[in-house]
Amino acid sequence: MATVDIRDVRKAFGSTQILHGVSVGIEDGQFVVLVGPSGCGKSTLLRMLAGLENITGGEIAIGGRVVNNVPPKDRDIAMVFQNYALYPHMTVFQNMAFSMKLAGAPKEVMEREVQKAAKILGLEQLLHRFPRQLSGGQRQRVAMGRAIVRNPQVFLFDEPLSNLDAKLRVQMRSEIKELHQRLKVTTVYVTHDQIEAMTMADLIVVMNHGRIEQAGAPLELYDRPANTFVAGFIGSPAMNMMEGRIEGGAFRGPGGVAWPLPPGAPASGEVIYGIRPEHLRLDPNGLPASVHVIEPTGSETQVVMHLGDASVIGAFRERITARPGETLPVSPDTSLVHLFDKGTGQRI
Repeated sequence: MATVDIRDVRKAFGSTQILHGVSVGIEDGQFVVLVGPSGCGKSTLLRMLAGLENITGGEIAIGGRVVNNVPPKDRDIAMVFQNYALYPHMTVFQNMAFSMKLAGAPKEVMEREVQKAAKILGLEQLLHRFPRQLSGGQRQRVAMGRAIVRNPQVFLFDEPLSNLDAKLRVQMRSEIKELHQRLKVTTVYVTHDQIEAMTMADLIVVMNHGRIEQAGAPLELYDRPANTFVAGFIGSPAMNMMEGRIEGGAFRGPGGVAWPLPPGAPASGEVIYGIRPEHLRLDPNGLPASVHVIEPTGSETQVVMHLGDASVIGAFRERITARPGETLPVSPDTSLVHLFDKGTGQRI
């Protein structure tokens, strides 16, 4: 296990800047998720950490050792890729033992380490099979097992669940988190899926356009997003956000609808008003919302509504019987309303 320090790291391809001075401190044994939209630089940063991309500027240190010019094989890291990258002509055992074989490990050591990893991952009965005889989830376990047998200081995961179906992704999410709790190895995990980030991470690093928008614990980012980008990216469905002005003790949203303000709100000014769908509630004295679309999910009902000129989504635990065109009275939980500066997008 080891700490990872990413200090003012920059990456450019010619005149095109990809990363603009990224700095992250990762503690020993921490599970860190880099999350953001496609093109934000998260996979590039992971590949630089692995040594698969050169660093234009800054430093990366693993276990206190600067590794900018250290070859990938000497960094004591193990990487799990999105596409499994298994050798089709090798059995599960041979795939898992391959890196140890290249390193010249004795046969008995390979046998012991592969069997230990196979037991952790539930692959003991599959060691004689070839990749073509495995399901997608089993192949991903083999790829993880190949990383485990190396006993690295740091695990790197590059969107490892993207090729799996929805049900299997949920299962593998839990298995990767459980694996981390057992091995306690420093882990850096890249995904574009904010649900994966929220459920797995000790620390989430939200990236956008090659910069870090916010880094913190999952619920910290959910409860107190630093800006409108983080507010809109973390949480599903996304936070409702409306531009308007504070006046007369209320927020005047699109169409002139008066929304109640949170405690400590400024007395005036142009702001962006944010409220998460799950923080809207049915209230006989609430604002009249015109129902547009109803989407029952089972555990809750999501309702797309129009209030004035604004379209908002509500997520309600109650069974909603209203039809499109009818009116629902809704109110925000004012203690959970977010206000952002209209010019900068930063939290007020």
